Amino acid sequence: MENNRNPFKDTFKKVTSFLEEEKTKRSFSITYQVIWNLLLIFIIVAVLGASFAGGVGAGYFASLVKDEKVRSKEDLKQDIYNFNETSEIFFANNVYMGKMRSDLERETVEIDQIPEHLSNALIATEDEYFYKHDGVVPKAILRAIFQDMTNAPIQSGGSTLTQQIIKNQILTNEVSFDRKAKEILLALRLEKFFDKKEILAAYLNLSTFGRNSNGRNVAGVQSAAKGIFGIDVKNLNLPQAAFIAGLPQSPFGYTPYTQNGTLKQNLQPGLERMKTVLSRMHREGFITETEYKAALNYNIVKDFIGRHPEPQEKYPWLTYEVEKRSIKILAEYLAKQDGISVMDYNKDSKIRDKYQTLADRNIRQQGYKIHTTIDKTILDKMEAAKSKYRNFGPDKQITPKSSAVEPVEVGAMLLENSTGKILSFIGGRDYKREQTNHATNSLRSNGSTMKPLLVYAPGLELGALSPGSIVADLPIKVPAGNSYYEPGNYGEKFHGITTARTALLNSYNVPAVKFYMDIQSRNPVSYLEKMGFSSLTEGDHHHISMALGALQRGVSVEENVNAYTTFANNGKFVDAYMIEKIEAVDGKVIYQHTKKPVNVFSPQTAYLTLDMMRDVVRKGTAASVNSRLKFSGDWAGKTGTGQDYHDAWFVASNPKVTFGTWMGYDTPKPLEKNWRGLTYSQRNLFLWADLINAAYDANSAKVATNKRFEMPGGIVTRSSCEVTGLPSDICSRLNMTGSDIANAKFAAAKVNGTYNQGRFVRVGGRSYTALPTTPQEFTEPGLMLSSAILQKIGSKYLTDPGALLSGKSGEKSSSRVSSNSLSENGKSPGAVTVSVKASSIVWGASPDSDIIGYRIYKNSAKVGIVKSGSPLIFNGGNGSYMVKAVDIAGNESPASNRVTIGGGQKPPAKEPAKANPASGTPAKPNTPAEESEDDPDEQENEETEEE
Repeated sequence: MENNRNPFKDTFKKVTSFLEEEKTKRSFSITYQVIWNLLLIFIIVAVLGASFAGGVGAGYFASLVKDEKVRSKEDLKQDIYNFNETSEIFFANNVYMGKMRSDLERETVEIDQIPEHLSNALIATEDEYFYKHDGVVPKAILRAIFQDMTNAPIQSGGSTLTQQIIKNQILTNEVSFDRKAKEILLALRLEKFFDKKEILAAYLNLSTFGRNSNGRNVAGVQSAAKGIFGIDVKNLNLPQAAFIAGLPQSPFGYTPYTQNGTLKQNLQPGLERMKTVLSRMHREGFITETEYKAALNYNIVKDFIGRHPEPQEKYPWLTYEVEKRSIKILAEYLAKQDGISVMDYNKDSKIRDKYQTLADRNIRQQGYKIHTTIDKTILDKMEAAKSKYRNFGPDKQITPKSSAVEPVEVGAMLLENSTGKILSFIGGRDYKREQTNHATNSLRSNGSTMKPLLVYAPGLELGALSPGSIVADLPIKVPAGNSYYEPGNYGEKFHGITTARTALLNSYNVPAVKFYMDIQSRNPVSYLEKMGFSSLTEGDHHHISMALGALQRGVSVEENVNAYTTFANNGKFVDAYMIEKIEAVDGKVIYQHTKKPVNVFSPQTAYLTLDMMRDVVRKGTAASVNSRLKFSGDWAGKTGTGQDYHDAWFVASNPKVTFGTWMGYDTPKPLEKNWRGLTYSQRNLFLWADLINAAYDANSAKVATNKRFEMPGGIVTRSSCEVTGLPSDICSRLNMTGSDIANAKFAAAKVNGTYNQGRFVRVGGRSYTALPTTPQEFTEPGLMLSSAILQKIGSKYLTDPGALLSGKSGEKSSSRVSSNSLSENGKSPGAVTVSVKASSIVWGASPDSDIIGYRIYKNSAKVGIVKSGSPLIFNGGNGSYMVKAVDIAGNESPASNRVTIGGGQKPPAKEPAKANPASGTPAKPNTPAEESEDDPDEQENEETEEE
């Protein structure tokens, strides 16, 4: 039996018996009560301690955030989205050009444009509980606090994406409990007002992502995608998205580019970070195993783009011009928003400086969209044509003592007449060499392109001239202060009596000066002011040389070309512009250009000026462009040359556009008159043709048209005498019997002058009316005009009103005009001295001022005469000779000494030929007494002007 006992059963019975004893029961009850009471006390103490600690913590937290204002949703929205965004520039028709220069490039995008794998990559890497928390993760905060208090190594951060937004946009990176408490409070509030998508979009748009392929700092995922991979963010693949998502932790440590825009030699940190992002995406279930492995094996290095030209590199002149004009527009807008009046803004330089500084900052950082008028295709084609052109002329030394040289520069401007849009321009040859914008900023004399603007159109408008008006193109000497102004023509050639039309098409200077003097008292410079000339000085209102473009400061190509559009716009000036509109980042249009035409000339004046300038292109100084144009059209224009050949201009309009070019050196110096077989004017004209042909190739509809300038009402045909106001038959006497179109509004005042047929003599290079006793052999027949008539056709300041007149081109006229009289000096002329020179006799001029010529006697018989002003030489064969001087009254001098030619006698010692003081002409054998006229064939396509 004993061997069958169960030890466990026996033990159980003993324990049971013990517990059932009364004494045991009483002891256990006491122990239980004690333990339970102790536990209750511990729980109560713990709760009280926790409550106290919580209260203290809450109080401490409240003390940390007591100065933080309670922000509304609008306040938070304004703060969160207050980040810089790079402004963008657009060509005409919304063609994207590029970003404005800025220290940080950022382009925002909406959340629906961001691919899901990029959002997931960011969440997996930066905030795995993003969709679960309310702005903060308590255990992450506690962990971060513990790590901070124990100085333990930081394993992970405590900030959610929401907190990072608060830290970056509202607070600072300061490490303190104060800043952290505010961050938590604001993060909770932000999550209350905004949904997760809005918060995620804000983070993706404001975070920095290192550098782009040009070495510029970038922010926002769109700028990162474009700057690193050259694609829109919406087109990123998984590895590319993972690479970008990994950048915010250390933007400049992981970026693949240096600040110079080159690839780093060591790309491994960024590539390892990408793998970390992919691993976390896989861990969080955002991508499958297959996607994860494929992304790890993807060669992302091949996707890194190389350096690409920025707008200021590809279009430097345009970029800086857009900046300058946009800043001006925005400064005026901001001042207006602050209640600053236009008057106060314009007159107070401090106010202007303040708002221009503010505008300069805003235009780069506030995400404006700046739309320009520039046609990209035309600009590109014109730049290419400029680069191909090889006939600018030679480089020259900057100064005579300098070894450095400079090239011929160029400026060009293409405007749309009806709107004033700047379609294209050329700022110079090479921006890297010279940054000056020669189309918009460089001021130069505009030479004879001034004539239509300041002389002919104002003269037509004031009724002072018509295309057929008769005018003298002869040397003049105009008082100018303490000296005289003596304008000359190209080659110092003069052309006698001509018409205004002919004078303009050949660019004669003297007629322009004469016409200008007729209207100068009526302030013709005011017309330039109406047409946008902004650099005029007080002196420009008074100097006669203004008629030929001699501005004190000069004019830009843009303003000069812009003024010509006035004629194409029926006399209305439409100011040129480049900025079409400016949009704020929210799409609001804060500026839209509006056209404000200014009435300058009547339609009749505009048309008459255009019609005269048609001849300049058809057969005048710009005729050579016709054979080089790819397209036909109704072109009217004007060439111009600056003083001493420093500048070459050509501006021309058709009914659609106006285009002008300028060539010259930055340091003013003469252009080479002939180079590679082309005159300086032809070189500029050919460049003009090449550039407008390029514009036509790019956009023919913009620059070409079959339409012609339409003649308005009020235009009639009138004879040259009628529009000049001369007596009815004077034109036939002057070989000026033609007619031309004119403004019916004006009838020229009749000249109360007389004329008759008479005889005259030439003394000292001038013509004088012969006296009754003047020997006829020394006179010539001529038309005797009254001073009133001579003044009307421009002879008031002529150095010789009796100069030879020209008839038809290349022909001579025997007619002379004179109203001068010469009185004899009351005494007989003194004798002259004769000598032998080879087989001729020569003599010196008589010192008397009234000598009209000399009689030559051979063996006591008169054998010839020499008129005053002709070379004092005679060859009559062998014999004995003497000479007598004759004055205007017919008095003879005593006989000169006798000299013999031939007959075996030794001739007297030779005397050098002496100058004729009366004529100022040195004695030269075989020199014709009359100037030869220009050969019209030699003039073809040649600039015939000199300013």
